[in-house]
Amino acid sequence: MTIQAPLQPGTTATGTIRSVDADRNAGRRGERANWPVTVVLVLCALSVLVPLYVTITMAFKTTSQAVDGNAFSLPAPFSVDGFVQAWQLTDFPRAFGVSVLVAAITVVGTILLASFTAFAIARNWERRLFRWSFFYLLAAMFLPFPVLALSQVKLTGLAHLDNPIGVAILHVMFQLSFSVLLFTAFLRSIPAELEESARIDGASTGQVFWRLVFPLLAPMSATVGIFAFLASWNDFVMPSLITSDPALQTLPVLQQMFQTQFSNNYNVSFASYLMAMAPAIIVYLFTQRWVMAGVTQGAIK
Repeated sequence: MTIQAPLQPGTTATGTIRSVDADRNAGRRGERANWPVTVVLVLCALSVLVPLYVTITMAFKTTSQAVDGNAFSLPAPFSVDGFVQAWQLTDFPRAFGVSVLVAAITVVGTILLASFTAFAIARNWERRLFRWSFFYLLAAMFLPFPVLALSQVKLTGLAHLDNPIGVAILHVMFQLSFSVLLFTAFLRSIPAELEESARIDGASTGQVFWRLVFPLLAPMSATVGIFAFLASWNDFVMPSLITSDPALQTLPVLQQMFQTQFSNNYNVSFASYLMAMAPAIIVYLFTQRWVMAGVTQGAIK
């Protein structure tokens, strides 16, 4: 048996239905697409997808197909000769290993150093020294590497760090400001009462950080690690200036050879570019949800 709710005085069933329809129509009007924004987003997506499409199609073409002038045509037949030649010319396993080493040191070093610094600043914000240290780090964001390139090249040479290890250390330093900013915002959303409870139980500052705070920083650590990885993997200027041994260069630097001696072998060039881009693209595709979630974490306390 169905029980209907009594109508309010002065209303009818027809009037109620009409008011419901009016509310639905109003909601639909409020949910109309913002076409100017949609057009801009579509154009931005095409600016990325079209070059990626050209890179993929050119990489799987033969040399004769690559020089026919039609970059948008599909390869017929598909060929992997460009990948084979690029693998041999760049000594891809060695260059890939160097890039992985630099990126791994950068990610681990950035997460650890930035989390330490942010924890000290966030929990001692009332002290002037820590507050000024935070502002100092923020000011460092406005000093890109090209501005300091000559001094960094000189210092790394004097310290015998003109190698991938020195490149990784500089990557950590230049990623520190932005990473501390993200960690500090996230730490402010963690209740200080949790740490006070741990201290009452006898935990030291190190135990509080490693056993309580650092596990809670996992979402932001993932975001910071992703940004550090992408910045390190795709960097060209710093490794090319710092690393003195050509045999220890990273993948982005080795791509420069295809702009000079092998500039006519477009299929080999694009195959090499695709192999260098693939790890960064794969990592971002699998971790993009942490990037967006981590950036918005801690925005509202």
